[in-house]
Amino acid sequence: MKQDIFAELTLQNNTIELLKNMGYTYISQEENVKIRNGKLGEVILKDILLEQLQKINGFEYKGVEYTFSPKNIAKAIEELNVPLNEGLMSANQKISDKLMLGTSYDEELIDGVKKSFSLQYIDFKNPENNIFHVTEEFTVNRQITSEVEKTRRPDLVLFINGIPFAVIELKKSSVDTEQGISQMIRNQGKDEIPHLFKYIQLTIAGNNHSPKYATAGTPKKFYAVWEEEEFKIEPNTLIENRTASALDKTIFALFSKNRVIEILHSYIIFDNKIKKVARYQQFFAIKEIVKKINVFDNTGRRGGGLVWHTQGSGKSLTMAMLTKVIKRDIAGSKIIVVTDRTDLDRQIHSTFANSEIKAGRASSGHDLIEKLQSGMSVITTLIHKFETVEKEKIVLDDPNIFVLVDESHRTQGGDLHKSMKKVFDNGCYLGFTGTPLLKREKSSIAKFGGLIHKYTIDQAVRDNAVLPLLYEGRLVDQWVNDQNGLDRRFEMIARDLNDEQKMDLKRKWARFQRIASSERRLEMIALDINEHFIRNIQGTGFKAMLATSSKYEAIKYHSIFEEFGNIKTSFVISAPDTREGHDEVDESNKQFVIEAWNKLIRKYGDEERFLEKIKDEFIEGDEIELLIVVDKLLTGFDAPRAAILYIDKELKEHNLLQAIARVNRLYDGKDFGFIVDYRGLLGNLDQALTSYSSLDGFEEEDLLGAVIDIKEEVARVKTFYSHLKELFDPVENKNDQESYEVFLGDEDKRKEFYELLSSYARALKLALSSDKITEVFTKAEIEEYKKVMKFYSELRKSVKIRYHEEVDFGKYEKQMQKLLDTFISAEEVNQLTKLVNIFEADFEKELDRVVGDNARADTIISASTKVISERREQNPAYYDKLSKRIQEILDEYKEGRLSDEDKLKHAKDIRSLLMQKNSDDLDEYPEQIKHNAMARSFYDNLQTYMKEIPEEVFIEVVLKVDSIFKEASKKPDWENNNDVKNAIDQEIDDLLWELESTHNIKFADLDEIIAQVRSIGINNYAKR
Repeated sequence: MKQDIFAELTLQNNTIELLKNMGYTYISQEENVKIRNGKLGEVILKDILLEQLQKINGFEYKGVEYTFSPKNIAKAIEELNVPLNEGLMSANQKISDKLMLGTSYDEELIDGVKKSFSLQYIDFKNPENNIFHVTEEFTVNRQITSEVEKTRRPDLVLFINGIPFAVIELKKSSVDTEQGISQMIRNQGKDEIPHLFKYIQLTIAGNNHSPKYATAGTPKKFYAVWEEEEFKIEPNTLIENRTASALDKTIFALFSKNRVIEILHSYIIFDNKIKKVARYQQFFAIKEIVKKINVFDNTGRRGGGLVWHTQGSGKSLTMAMLTKVIKRDIAGSKIIVVTDRTDLDRQIHSTFANSEIKAGRASSGHDLIEKLQSGMSVITTLIHKFETVEKEKIVLDDPNIFVLVDESHRTQGGDLHKSMKKVFDNGCYLGFTGTPLLKREKSSIAKFGGLIHKYTIDQAVRDNAVLPLLYEGRLVDQWVNDQNGLDRRFEMIARDLNDEQKMDLKRKWARFQRIASSERRLEMIALDINEHFIRNIQGTGFKAMLATSSKYEAIKYHSIFEEFGNIKTSFVISAPDTREGHDEVDESNKQFVIEAWNKLIRKYGDEERFLEKIKDEFIEGDEIELLIVVDKLLTGFDAPRAAILYIDKELKEHNLLQAIARVNRLYDGKDFGFIVDYRGLLGNLDQALTSYSSLDGFEEEDLLGAVIDIKEEVARVKTFYSHLKELFDPVENKNDQESYEVFLGDEDKRKEFYELLSSYARALKLALSSDKITEVFTKAEIEEYKKVMKFYSELRKSVKIRYHEEVDFGKYEKQMQKLLDTFISAEEVNQLTKLVNIFEADFEKELDRVVGDNARADTIISASTKVISERREQNPAYYDKLSKRIQEILDEYKEGRLSDEDKLKHAKDIRSLLMQKNSDDLDEYPEQIKHNAMARSFYDNLQTYMKEIPEEVFIEVVLKVDSIFKEASKKPDWENNNDVKNAIDQEIDDLLWELESTHNIKFADLDEIIAQVRSIGINNYAKR
């Protein structure tokens, strides 16, 4: 038979062959069990590790080379097995530290002296001394022992010196990479195989065309693609009879021996206890920087330059990783991290501290002098503090001083930069920017050392490192200048409101008649934002920011929103005596700002505490839904839940790109960031971006992917609408819901339906939230799309009940409900209900809502099947019998031997058996155990083994087994206690041995019987 080129097994074999050709030694599944002596709870290949530790380690004493004692080698292996009592990632960090740094042991020397020597698990200096293995189907015992599946089996595990360091989960090309990632994440759960993942440094999941990599503990959204920039050799040279796939290239790039040693050593970091591995742009940027700084010019200065990595792609972490590399590779190096804003200085210092880099933060110019003259190796500071340093005529001319300047484009040409250059005359300057260079900056950047590495907006969006930004311009001046404009705007906002909501809107609208024309614009925008936020964002878990022009307007917006009373808002401004936004020309406005500021300071104490409190609440809490800002927090502020930026502020060039990037961060359920622009900065977005004055200073190619016209996404509704229609093409009677439900009896079709409906719902919600929908679709088309959404959401709810599935849209569920509540006549479409199980009184009510005997039968059977699946381990024999009966009912119905009515009757019988309402069923059991559910479980499952002994003896055995678990279960946490488990096993073993001896019988497999009895006992008594 021709080999199935799409099968996972083929993919696995291809990957193994590639790794073998890369120098990895293959260990078969059988061998990996044998090497571990059949102990599936162990994951280190101890014999290999023992041999390697002896080989790569040694020490010199008085000119003689020695090896470590067997006792210390054994100790090193034992100490690597860090317990999981503080959680997976704590254990992983401790093990990672040991792997990177090694450990020390005292050795008793020939002259009786004791001395400590360093022992390494990995030889980073001589990579060729390490040995690499790959094995497949690596079976590992799960932490939980009471479930059906006792083990997990990652597809491929890679070892260095016998220590597992990477796990690969493969999926065939027709299966989404996300499934492999989900499996990888599941296996790290506390009940799964965390004792493998505590060693793991790299993970890869995916199919042959879109693999992604990460490290232990990485959430799904942060799995990333790798784009190779360095290797000149393609993996094709190591592959025969096929073309290298994206998976091959990723494996080759990450796991080539020298490369993986490099990654393990320098490019994995813990950031506030969260493990992170470098993305490819971080890896290659640091490598290029290292190359550059190791080249000296004829004056003895190191080469420097600029790194442009688009905002949101991990620039601060790149700086932290680079700092670690420089500190390790260049003895006596000093790293100075320079920013021009207090909040950025605070953020970078925090990133360094979280990454376990000890850094001093200069509090003043004189404090900076002290720190520079001390032995401190890493310092963060604001650039203006160098004025003091220069005045004091402090000069540090060491070429091993590295100055990392954040957002360097803002300071490179100014006096402050010149002051800094005078202090560090021979310093190495490395600039970092999150926005592209302006055309006028490109010529001057050569002074900085030229461009070292770039990661453009378009690349970051393509790699899913940041989210695409959708732009919608709302020209407020067209609404407020005449009554017709106001009327048209009212109709647009009110288009999907019910009567009560329209009355509320009219009350707010009446404000425009009472306010001065100068205030009307602000009120109009506030109302527009208020209605847009309530209808599209509120209740979904996402938040928004509003950028406005002045402190006065920020406070005024806040007071308007407070009067409306619908959105929880707050504002961030700097102290009134500092310039931020426009000067407050009107004296009364200035007084208004001072009064508001004084109120804040009375509440929070000082400006820094105020800023930190607001930031923390906006990022983590629920008391601020909309944050109003002027200049502060428009740069260097990461709030992943922020999904919309409303702009009522003139922004240009770098400032505009930095501002809109506030909403491009990844977050579960967030597909896009949204820009709603009330200033017309980018008009209708129907021309090249550089044709707009706000962005005309950039090269067009540098702005690729910066923003997308929202109309492009609105148009996608039609695509998903068509896909849903195509799915149901085979349904003959399109007016009969039962036909749809029967069609969805196939699990794969249901899954496809849920996925398509999720995509359609998200696209429709986006479209209905935008003013531009009327430019893309006619009124009739919009009504059709809403009508179809209503039908499919009702169908989804019915199917969910009928096939008893806990179906939701996961991270998109709140948005789905928001769509139904806001746009699809919420009073007619009920909230999606929680499933009711067959034991609850409400199950009958739920059943009454289902139309037709066949549908009712399916509902009962699906609900019963779920209960059987959940309870099977309590009594496998009994529940397997019920499963078999259900399958017989379904087969008989399919063959036409049962009517709808018969099928419903049989389904009800199954439910009665599960609820034990049928006394005839209990009469099958002996009187002594009839009313003891636990004993009945042992009776049902031991019958097969006890056929040769008298019935009364068998009943006695059942009751003894029951009493063993009854006593054991009185101890706390007994089911997870190995001593208790061993005692139970011994008592059962003694009981079976006595039966063999007394009745002259021989049990075929005592271990199997004991394991089954233990499982049934734990599943009954631990779940009471």
